Amino acid sequence: MPTQCRGGGGGGARAGRFDLGGAGTGSILVVRTQGSICESGLVEIPGPADLWRRWAALATALAVVGFDDVWMVGARGAHHDDHGGNWARLALVEGGRAVLYGYDHEYSATVDAEPPVDVLAGAPDWVPWDELSPYAAEDQLGYVYWHDGTAWGCAPYDEQDGLAQTAGAVLDRAAALAELFDFVVQWGNYEPVDDADEARVRAACEGLLAAAERQAVDGSVLRPYPGGLIEAGLAVAAAGGITPGGVPPVIAAGTQPRERRVRKLSDREHRRLVWDAMQRAEELDRPLPPPTPAMDNLVRWVRDRAPNHDGRCSLLFWASASGASEQDGEFPPEVRLGEEALTVFGQAVDLVHAVRVEEADRRTGAWFFLRVETTAGDATFERRYDSWPDWWPDNGISGPGRDDLAREMAGREEPWRPRWTALLDSDVAFGD
Repeated sequence: MPTQCRGGGGGGARAGRFDLGGAGTGSILVVRTQGSICESGLVEIPGPADLWRRWAALATALAVVGFDDVWMVGARGAHHDDHGGNWARLALVEGGRAVLYGYDHEYSATVDAEPPVDVLAGAPDWVPWDELSPYAAEDQLGYVYWHDGTAWGCAPYDEQDGLAQTAGAVLDRAAALAELFDFVVQWGNYEPVDDADEARVRAACEGLLAAAERQAVDGSVLRPYPGGLIEAGLAVAAAGGITPGGVPPVIAAGTQPRERRVRKLSDREHRRLVWDAMQRAEELDRPLPPPTPAMDNLVRWVRDRAPNHDGRCSLLFWASASGASEQDGEFPPEVRLGEEALTVFGQAVDLVHAVRVEEADRRTGAWFFLRVETTAGDATFERRYDSWPDWWPDNGISGPGRDDLAREMAGREEPWRPRWTALLDSDVAFGD
């Protein structure tokens, strides 16, 4: 069952047209500080008309100060992109409906929740499925809210979804005003000379937002707003339908696909499946790598770090092309007085990576786990290419990631890929 969310109406419902209505239409301005979590069934979001007018006002203001690719409005709707992997979109849909969706790579906890969250669960047929489904399939969709002309709806979940972080400036009128002022002083590099000048700038921000709410943005509204690119601002305002007689762009209703990919396993659960298989696997019979200068360097370093200064030292590592981690053996490397443990670890990582690169074989691949034991006059090595060693405790965190494993297996010839390689396919998490 989708969650019914509290929110204002969006204006008149006419096929192919979305009436922004008057300034007070659908004004519910309270949003939870934790990111509009859908846990109680009462998520408060402004109506689509309020969201759209604020969005178009922000896009207009940024155009005036010379930026056209952060807050935007266009034929497919309104878009916010911080160019850091975080974004939000609002589309007005024929029939007086709307959909608000987006993703934040830090705050959209819905994408890696356990069990997995399907943010499209319960979504109506008319949302833009062709745009939403690919994002969901790539774990790039943190939230979807749909407005049927009377109220917002969303899938039920408890996790923070990233709405406040990606669309916060349009969820509250005061936040929109603050953003308009920041555009002037931060993006436009305008420094008010005194309190009176700051008051003038704030009045220009209020004038722009109020005009957007009345669909009355024109040159006289934009001239007091510092920046100077009036024509650019007017073009954006016209595209957003906030000029006199303007009409905002409306997209056609979508069609729900007969089938779509829905994640069945979280990333952690998928990794767990692979790691369990690795712990049951046996090593393939491959020749030992020949001695290398990198291994000689590592052995000297390990022996020199013997904690009892008798040559006995243990080094336990997992390593991949993009990461590495260490666990203590019986005689872990010594961190000497005045040294930082992180610095010593960094030295070990560099040496271990050098060994892995030199020992890698184009046919059989590279190892993932390495154990080095030294004495005063000897050294022994254990490498694991295909399985998880019992000397590396599985804490659920420290180990090669699925992407690293997949890249390694893709580079090996087929006979040197263990049976668990098939579990690395992303389709496994979707039950495909």
